[in-house]
Amino acid sequence: MAEFLPEGCLIEDSTNSTYMQSITTLTDAYREQRILEARATVCDSLHNLTVDLGCIKGVIPRQEGALGIREGRVRDIAVISRVNRPVSFVITGFSRDHSGEAVAMLSREKAQRRCMENYINRLRVGDVVNARITHLETFGAFADIGCGIVALMPIDTISVSRIEHPRERFTVGMDVKAVIKSIENGRISLSHKELLGTWQENADNFSPGETVAGVIRSVESYGAFVELAPNLAGLAESKDGIRVGQQASVYIKSIIPQKMKVKLIIVDTFDYKYSPQPPKYYFDGDHIDEFIYSPKECERIVSSTF
Repeated sequence: MAEFLPEGCLIEDSTNSTYMQSITTLTDAYREQRILEARATVCDSLHNLTVDLGCIKGVIPRQEGALGIREGRVRDIAVISRVNRPVSFVITGFSRDHSGEAVAMLSREKAQRRCMENYINRLRVGDVVNARITHLETFGAFADIGCGIVALMPIDTISVSRIEHPRERFTVGMDVKAVIKSIENGRISLSHKELLGTWQENADNFSPGETVAGVIRSVESYGAFVELAPNLAGLAESKDGIRVGQQASVYIKSIIPQKMKVKLIIVDTFDYKYSPQPPKYYFDGDHIDEFIYSPKECERIVSSTF
């Protein structure tokens, strides 16, 4: 639903901008109880947010700063961390400050509550949603799935190829798609790897005899696993001095769908830090019931069921 996008997606929208043109248009938004977005500029000592509406100042009182703040289920960092970032809100009224200037009173909590009731509470396991990465931890990525409401994407659901930290795939602020993996006690868990293509879809981008770029993902006694794409890795004979995380040039010896294997030879490795690029998605639907990663001719079945 367009009204319930991750925070930051509405701020440049032409309709959103139109409502910011004057007090008259803001009054229209107030009557319609429309969800708008603008940038928070200051959080005062009482954790009230000042929001730049262009024509006038807006204020989000602390208790209206996030769903759960009032009840103590959410910490104040959820408000403080919005400074210099877009916030979703509805206008709850108009007032005047100590100098007599008009001020719009805002509620982010009401925007989030509406998002929960009319969008997030209606999501089902397997639904594909738009998300925006908000922060990264060793155990996973947190993503805004609507109006600043955040869900966790565990690190092992980010891609088939294993990574040491989500920063290898995402940057804060990156727009991604995700699958609703589970909904338990109001908490939503996300998955991502099912959208990055099957083994065959990824292997079709490569041919035996090519030398291509890769990343060393693990070094074992029997060889090194080299990532060719987020959902595809191959096995190469180990080589002295290689380390996990290094970039690699690898020669493709063979691609064997029956065994779901790509055999490689490491040509060279080197240290170089690349910035994560937006993911390439192979699935463009809005719901997925089952993802079968393995090729049809492979005896071993690797799949996800939602």
